[in-house]
Amino acid sequence: MAVTIRGHLFGQLPFYDVVDTNESVVVDLHNRPDLVNYRGALQGGLVATLIDVAGGRLAVKHAGDGSGAGTADMSIHFLAPIVEGPARASATLLRAGKRMIVVGVDVFDVGRDRLAARATLSFAILVPRGPDQPAATP
Repeated sequence: MAVTIRGHLFGQLPFYDVVDTNESVVVDLHNRPDLVNYRGALQGGLVATLIDVAGGRLAVKHAGDGSGAGTADMSIHFLAPIVEGPARASATLLRAGKRMIVVGVDVFDVGRDRLAARATLSFAILVPRGPDQPAATP
């Protein structure tokens, strides 16, 4: 099942759901010639996007009714290039608090059966505003 939002940039990328439960979100990003760097590996920025997509989707599940989650911090350790693919991001909940959610994401090069990246993300819980609350100002 494709992970796309109609008319969104992600609709142009080959993201696919593998697992989607309250405990884990796993998303694949398939390699294509237009997504690799000059050495033939999946672009690092796309790997970071994959990590954020999988982690964010899991965070929203734990944010509470009607709340969202915005990436507050992301730390990625790139361990190996993703050459064969697909890149598989597996997100697991590390901590869910009242204001922050922490998620761990491991990324594998499935074709090579190799851990390619490990990340930790913090998400701020975004509580919906009521109709009488003004928008935040910068």
